[in-house]
Amino acid sequence: MPDTRANDERPAQTAQGGVAEPVLQVRGLSVDFFVDGQWYPAAVDVSYDVRPGEVLAIVGESGSGKTQSSMSLVGLLPPNGRTTGSAKLDGRELIGMPARKMRQIRGKEIAVIFQEPMTALNPVYTIGFQIEETLRTHFDIGPHEARARALELLRLVEIPEPEVRINSYPHQLSGGQRQRAMIAQALACDPRLLIADEPTTALDVTVQAEILSLMRDLRTRINSGIVLITHDMGVVADMADYIMVMKDGRVVERGTSDQIFHDPQHPYTKRLLAAVPHLGAHAGAAEEAPAGGSEGETDKYGRVTARVFDGSAQTPPVFERPVVLSARGMEITYPKQGRRAPFKAVINADLDIVQGEVVGLVGESGSGKTTIGRAVVGLLPVSAGSLEIDGVNMVGASRRQLQPLRSRVGIVFQDPGSSLNPRLPIGESIGEPLYLHRGLKGTPLNKRVEELLDQVELPRHMRNRYPHELSGGQRQRVGIARALSLEPQLLVADEPTSALDVSVQAKVLDLFQGLQREHGFACLFVSHDLAVVEMLSDRIAVMHHGKIVEVGTSRQVVERPRDPYTQELLAAVPVPNPEQQRIRREARMELLAAKAR
Repeated sequence: MPDTRANDERPAQTAQGGVAEPVLQVRGLSVDFFVDGQWYPAAVDVSYDVRPGEVLAIVGESGSGKTQSSMSLVGLLPPNGRTTGSAKLDGRELIGMPARKMRQIRGKEIAVIFQEPMTALNPVYTIGFQIEETLRTHFDIGPHEARARALELLRLVEIPEPEVRINSYPHQLSGGQRQRAMIAQALACDPRLLIADEPTTALDVTVQAEILSLMRDLRTRINSGIVLITHDMGVVADMADYIMVMKDGRVVERGTSDQIFHDPQHPYTKRLLAAVPHLGAHAGAAEEAPAGGSEGETDKYGRVTARVFDGSAQTPPVFERPVVLSARGMEITYPKQGRRAPFKAVINADLDIVQGEVVGLVGESGSGKTTIGRAVVGLLPVSAGSLEIDGVNMVGASRRQLQPLRSRVGIVFQDPGSSLNPRLPIGESIGEPLYLHRGLKGTPLNKRVEELLDQVELPRHMRNRYPHELSGGQRQRVGIARALSLEPQLLVADEPTSALDVSVQAKVLDLFQGLQREHGFACLFVSHDLAVVEMLSDRIAVMHHGKIVEVGTSRQVVERPRDPYTQELLAAVPVPNPEQQRIRREARMELLAAKAR
């Protein structure tokens, strides 16, 4: 199908009806990399305009060229990269600009919010010093004036206790606070153009909503053009005025937000949108709960389906299927370290998972959800209460007592790249648990490894490849195959798709659902992506500050949340529909205003 929206033909009009000259004009931009004696294209013939106060979203999978084409504008390509074509900022040509002149523009007139603030911020300087350095590099101001402006910027991005945080190092801040500090640094000089490269990918939905609200406010306040690079279509629906879709280095479609979401033309755009999980889309297919939502409703397992945990005693549930995980009053405490007092990460948690059931565990970073997952597989001790896994009491159990359990509990980690041994081919990584727990060797081991590769839909010849030779989605499939190698009764999946593109995520989730139906294992699915959790889970448990505040069927939690925190969490989730997202954003603002009163 031809690209019916190949050219940027928007009228150059402001919202008030006047003519707006583009801040940035890109024409025929191409980026190539020299590898093994040959030039390989990363972006080919890219053209677009960005106008004042406008958000242009560039979307596509990893490797589509969206980041490299944008980094080339400010001369941030690696040494083996080259850029051709034209990119003009207010009429000044950026491509081929001498490094000395580019340093004067970079940070002052064009600012970048990088994907990972922990690696972009200097770890040996305080965030206050780094903001002040940006100001004093581009303006003739003294240290006291720069300090005052840095404090003003930290207040603008709503960092808590800015007078204290200004003297903090990056590692002393949370992910959301680091992202805010980077935004403060990027906005220090009131840039004409802001390039935001996946600015919310690693953030919780509530923090993400706050960052997007901040960027929306800043767009109107300083009337800057914004280039938003992302694969999160919910964020695109929330922010973008205009969208450009890239695939394999080329622009395949462009249009307004409404055009792309409601009338996509290119097959790739249609596939990209179809792969996006949509909060509420699966609730209608979930088990219908009795009307009224009263306490005491029970599901098909004979268990209370929706409860808000208020600290009162709960009646022990009755089950029709074998219980794989049972926690009662569970507490997990991190011991004292140096001057740091002991920290209670999980408080009085009750949770059950029966055979064949998927329970989603959601909450913000620091809520305790990953801590529970690590305790379930025996990586953290339970300090109080009870936790039984497949009939084994985990409280006070020795390593020898836990050894047989390790073959009945598997875990899929968030980052498969760091959880797989880089020195072992993936075939050996998958076969290692079979050798250690079952004693398989030789032909039987090879046959079982090949069966597992077939199950996760990886070619058998890949067994001799190393982790770094695989894509993120392929490495995640290897992690799933390794976790399922011993046919566990319980699988803990800790944010297994958070770093994947939406299309790759969709494939991995489809694979996961198929394997779960085939093997019938129970699963604790830990995530902050509520749309994914809703799609996979029979029930959802919500955590906040170490406590499970609500448990219910997926439909009940998504459609009729009872705890105020659950309501706030759901209201912060962006959906890939501009009209719906506008309504949700206004409803969230009303909810927060009511909470503040």
